[in-house]
Amino acid sequence: MLRILKIAGAFVGVIVGAGFASGQEVLQYFTSFGYKGTIAAVVATALFAYLGMILTNIGSRLKADSHKSAIYAISGRYLGVIVDAIIIFTLFGVGVVMIAGAGATVNQQFGLPVFVGSIIMSVLVVLAMMLKIDKVIAVIASITPFLLVFIVIISVYSLSTMDASFAALNPVAESQEKSFPNWFVSAINYVSFNIALGAGMALVTGGSEKNPRIAGFGGLLGGLAIGVMIVLSHLAIFAKIEEVASYDLPLLKIVEDISPVLAILMSIVLFGMIFNTALGMFYGFVARFFEMDTKKAHTATIITVATGFVLSFVGFTTLVSKFYSLIGYLGLFLMVALIYAPFKLKREGK
Repeated sequence: MLRILKIAGAFVGVIVGAGFASGQEVLQYFTSFGYKGTIAAVVATALFAYLGMILTNIGSRLKADSHKSAIYAISGRYLGVIVDAIIIFTLFGVGVVMIAGAGATVNQQFGLPVFVGSIIMSVLVVLAMMLKIDKVIAVIASITPFLLVFIVIISVYSLSTMDASFAALNPVAESQEKSFPNWFVSAINYVSFNIALGAGMALVTGGSEKNPRIAGFGGLLGGLAIGVMIVLSHLAIFAKIEEVASYDLPLLKIVEDISPVLAILMSIVLFGMIFNTALGMFYGFVARFFEMDTKKAHTATIITVATGFVLSFVGFTTLVSKFYSLIGYLGLFLMVALIYAPFKLKREGK
């Protein structure tokens, strides 16, 4: 059971980064559709559970130490080139978003310049990437339970203190800026881009577990946990939409209303979740090209993260709204490949 929880925690930790833990993703992808956003959250939960199970199970069966071999095995020679390129692009791009998110968190909560949080995050990621894979997974998994606790607290508070009914708040929610034509496209896009960004590390996490069944259960549990957090976060933001819609970090704003002390603790947890995803993204990116824990990999790590730091100054909210939707559309190639993967591997006897 402990091995299942470790894999589940790592899967959640990689997926749940700055955009999700802050509430910005949930606001844009779900709450902006009001009531229908709740249906979208349920659809996303089912997809996360299934695809999480497939990714970690396949990673274990193929003993993946980077996403490259696994992706070509499940996608084939030609589609594999496209999916591989999408994942490489996503890993680096989302790593940049996480560095920007760290800066936004420190700026909103502590009033420090954005670059301070970004520098701290960049240094922590570089140091952690010098560790071996089992320690990297342990670090990522260890922070996840704290976020679960905070999201439950936030949702209970928001729902018990809401000043208006959901019926009255629905027009306010639906008036928020949207990147998608309807709730279904938004839900599919959200899962697609998250799977694209989490696939590399999820495959490697699965590859660290010898038993494919245990790895699969870990991915399934992790996917369900992500879904539950989406639903609770959506309801919390929906209940307080009038107060938090204008903030970069709406969930953190709700916590500030509960208690300034709790907000500081939430900021630390949020920073930890951002670190999780940044670490997973940059680790997966460098592992794609170099054998980890070597001098070449260490040099590549420093150059990659430093480049990400420079690019992060585009801005957190702008990056979430523009970059994530693009990745969501590109990630559909990977989603299709993953849904077909169990049948393909069974036919080939793998």
